[in-house]
Amino acid sequence: MTATAQARPGDNSGDITPEERRGALLAAAMEHFAFDGWTMDSVYRGARDLGLDPALADLAFPEGLWDVVDFCLSETDRVMTEALTARGVDTMKVREKITTAVLVRLEHAQKHREAMRRLVGLLSQPVHASRMSRYTWRAADAMWRAAGDTSTDYNWYTKRTILSGVYASTVLVWMGDDTPDLDETRAFLARRIENVMQFEKTKAKVLSLDENRPSLTRFLGRLRYPGARA
Repeated sequence: MTATAQARPGDNSGDITPEERRGALLAAAMEHFAFDGWTMDSVYRGARDLGLDPALADLAFPEGLWDVVDFCLSETDRVMTEALTARGVDTMKVREKITTAVLVRLEHAQKHREAMRRLVGLLSQPVHASRMSRYTWRAADAMWRAAGDTSTDYNWYTKRTILSGVYASTVLVWMGDDTPDLDETRAFLARRIENVMQFEKTKAKVLSLDENRPSLTRFLGRLRYPGARA
């Protein structure tokens, strides 16, 4: 949830496009977000810190602040995916994949903790409820994709819906967690993941019972066509 690109003070090279400059501008703006909130003024201050004309921030983020937020969260997705690949996600069990994905995101956010707290606060305002829901869903989708999920049936929706709830509640715990190594957050996440795993086991049993349950359709079919096998 934070920028990872290294800012280069005084870099006015014409070889760098506004798109490529986004990472540097975001990195420079993070300290200002922490103290002054998520506004374009904070981005302009970051540009000045780099020795750049603030107008370049408008070129890099033509849609304004929400362009900045979108880029910031996209960077989180990228960092998470790269981290999971580096840690051998293909060899992990599902529980470990999802736990690692959530923790990588929070460890990344921890680098700019106050700025990210303020971003969550901004998105938590009722007027931004739809954006919060969209970003949370996108995060859940990114985590499942990074974990190698290839489902296309109703499981695609249920997995992301459940993980969205787990992730959102874990972020709230993280915001107030001052323990070393985020111990409270890790413990809370472990409990939530365990709850989800138990739910999945129960769901599997119910579906198994449903498959073996007598079918009313087949029964009525036999009444109408006694000689038919349904």
